[in-house]
Amino acid sequence: MPVTVTRTSWDALRSLPTTARPVVDPADVEVPEGYELEPVLVGLSFPCGMGFAPDGSLFLLEGGSTWPTRPYMRARILRLDTATGAMDEIASEVLGGPRGVTWRDGTLYVTVKGGRHAHVDRIDPSTGERTTIVDGLPSGGWHEPSDPVFGPDGLLYFGNGSVSQNGVCLPAGFTVDLAKHPTACDVPGQDVTLTGNNVWSRNPTAPFPYLAETGPFKPFGRRAEKGEVIRGHLKCSSGLWRCHPDGSGLELLAWGLRNPYGLAFSEQGELYASDNDLEEKGERAIADDPDRVWHIRNARTPHGSVSTPDWYGFPDMCADGLPVDHESHRPAKGKAAERLIADPPPWAGPATYLEKPHTCFCHMEFCRSDAFGHRRALFVASFGTYAPLNTPDPNALTRGFCITKVDVDSGSGEAFLRNRRPGPASAHPGSGGIERPVDCKFHPDGRSLYLLDFGVTAVAPTHVVAYARTGVLWRLTRI
Repeated sequence: MPVTVTRTSWDALRSLPTTARPVVDPADVEVPEGYELEPVLVGLSFPCGMGFAPDGSLFLLEGGSTWPTRPYMRARILRLDTATGAMDEIASEVLGGPRGVTWRDGTLYVTVKGGRHAHVDRIDPSTGERTTIVDGLPSGGWHEPSDPVFGPDGLLYFGNGSVSQNGVCLPAGFTVDLAKHPTACDVPGQDVTLTGNNVWSRNPTAPFPYLAETGPFKPFGRRAEKGEVIRGHLKCSSGLWRCHPDGSGLELLAWGLRNPYGLAFSEQGELYASDNDLEEKGERAIADDPDRVWHIRNARTPHGSVSTPDWYGFPDMCADGLPVDHESHRPAKGKAAERLIADPPPWAGPATYLEKPHTCFCHMEFCRSDAFGHRRALFVASFGTYAPLNTPDPNALTRGFCITKVDVDSGSGEAFLRNRRPGPASAHPGSGGIERPVDCKFHPDGRSLYLLDFGVTAVAPTHVVAYARTGVLWRLTRI
């Protein structure tokens, strides 16, 4: 389907009709010396991922909106010719939309949040014909399927986040997809024995004053028993898999990854995953869990050889290697967490890189080009905090909202691109800088890094509001 794209002037970008984001101006963004930032597209709705074809075609994912707390927006896959500016629509989604995309041999591979289950689709961009190659991944709650990426072995790698936010399905989940899928819950990647610690909460499905007791790996309102064994499944939540390009040979490499939204292979063939921290709110609250980048060790093993997946800690371990009930993770907001698993598997940490809590690491990519510079560095889109909703820590209010450059060998990192004033541009009326970076990918010419900006999301102590038509695609070029 054709999509209307209108070229405009720089002056017009200072008086856009989207009142939530009336100004887009790269002069408000601090970039490294020798680089130039420019807006490529404005007016996108909830963009959440992108990927290049070798000819420079850029496939953009608009995630849509299916949460009951947001107006409905249709999810789409758009194709942008970065040479001419022409754009068309490849496909659309009715349920939870696409989250990650990659190109291989003339075919698009797309991860889709879906409804009750997430899936991986193969799409012919010339006809729009779609084939679902992996289905039945637990979804219907909070978190997302990841980037799909191809490894040096020609296999397809992808992940899928947790259904619950902090390990137990709780009332906050009814503000997102759990309202439509109230029996959805987390599924472990291997057998686990429960401690019997349940969580009491209000019951949004019944009139006041009824309360509900919910256990881990259970739908909302169902309690767990001490010593109860929950069987692990190949298609679990918080998992990471690989398979052949037709979906056969599915193998679980890891689980316990809370929200592994970004996946990327280094030039050395090592696989890394971004992951978001547990949150300091609600009836199972955890403070100061760092955002992180994990090294997925099992990606180096021969296909079909992993008998036991690695466990990265969710729902009982923080990324610093301490349990959720450790004194250093005691929350200032919400009820302190108790451990849920009585026989936790060996922890697969430590993390390759730890970032401050509530930075919200998203999609990422390694630089493979001397033309851009910083070859072998990992560039991560940092969406930015949901404080004060997800933590009362005032220091978290301006975390993220940048592109972070990570050295995976030394475990160090720094902001590579960010606004001149802290936080999102909308925090400073009249500013036209970036809002919420959600993806960054290198153009095949190796000279430019494209930055996908989700758009304006206003955060209050009790809720968030995301605004359609405020997403922006930026391009950072070495000059």
